[in-house]
Amino acid sequence: MPGGSRVRPGIVVSPIWNMGHADACSPDRTAGQRIGRDAGRDGTSRASAGHNASVRIGRILAATVVVLAAVASLLAYARVQSRRTVNLAPTGEHAVGRVTDLWVDRSRTDQFAPVGGTPRVLSTWVWYPAEAGTRGPESAYAPGAWKALHRFGWATTDFNHIRTGTRDGVPGARGRFPVVVLLPDLGMSAPQYTAIAAGLAARGNVVVGVTPTYSSRLSVIDGRQVGASAAGSAAGRAEQLVAVWAADARFAAERAVLQFGGRVDGSKIAYVGHGLGGTAAIEACRVDGRCSGAVSLDGAPDRTAVSDGFGRPLLVLGAGDSPIAPVGHAYILTGAGRLSFTDYAAYHVSPPVRWGLPLGTIDGQLALTITVDYAGSFLRSAFSGSAWEVSAYAEVRDAATLRR
Repeated sequence: MPGGSRVRPGIVVSPIWNMGHADACSPDRTAGQRIGRDAGRDGTSRASAGHNASVRIGRILAATVVVLAAVASLLAYARVQSRRTVNLAPTGEHAVGRVTDLWVDRSRTDQFAPVGGTPRVLSTWVWYPAEAGTRGPESAYAPGAWKALHRFGWATTDFNHIRTGTRDGVPGARGRFPVVVLLPDLGMSAPQYTAIAAGLAARGNVVVGVTPTYSSRLSVIDGRQVGASAAGSAAGRAEQLVAVWAADARFAAERAVLQFGGRVDGSKIAYVGHGLGGTAAIEACRVDGRCSGAVSLDGAPDRTAVSDGFGRPLLVLGAGDSPIAPVGHAYILTGAGRLSFTDYAAYHVSPPVRWGLPLGTIDGQLALTITVDYAGSFLRSAFSGSAWEVSAYAEVRDAATLRR
């Protein structure tokens, strides 16, 4: 055709086909390229995610190794510390002997016993001035069933590595000595005050440590471990506890005078206590006409003692953060915690247990030395009726000055 396309016979060329062929082929190639790119990106993402997961796992494993290594080091340190020797041996004018006994008060039924009608049975530890030059094996810190007083495993001193400096059952020193009854804080036991008790005995006192049955976490009666009862250890029953413990203390003083006869001076009796035991010691002294004085270690006088004015010599030595009632001679041992007045102050206590115990920041041995010095000199002045000459320690502050 003139001016048109020349087509060879038998061959039909369709513009539509040509257009369709071109359009059909181009999208296929584009889609393939896109799929390839997407697949590449997916592969890269999966590889990146896998890499990140590996990094995270590696970091977790590394942190776990570091933590385990730190724990292992801490345990190794604690184990070494627990085997370091702790010396509680007293210093003073006398060597110190020790006896343990069970005293039964049949005039009272035990209000805290699980079985009604049970007489009040008390485990007592007695530290006393011994003959000079006395020899023999040292007293075990917590013999027999008393070993259960040990808590926190390797985090605290192994009791086998505690030197008491006392000897069991040795002859007493010549002379007649005042009687000092020692009461522990709620949950504690008399053996956990060995440093203070032996220290006061070395200064010429017969010290009777009473463990309040069913109020302490552990007492030992006839070789059997006896724990606290709900009735005997409820902090909400403080008034009842104080009344019972004060009766325990007065009974112990009477029994000591009878049992030790000419070795003690029944006209010189004092009461010392820690925490709630300090409150009970003040109450025992308040109602005991023979009482020469009382010492409360971080224990507040009850309302009756405060309102009565407490006419006997009284020393209150509190921990650094404790409120002090305005009675008697009141002092604050700065840096001390609640347990600074117990043997825990001398134990080697490792973290993290140490962080959770109220031991304060003061050196434990120093806290015990100050406590024995203050209590010992105060009692001597109370028994003799002389003026008390207060020892000068930078760590001790007059509570009256702090109140101002």
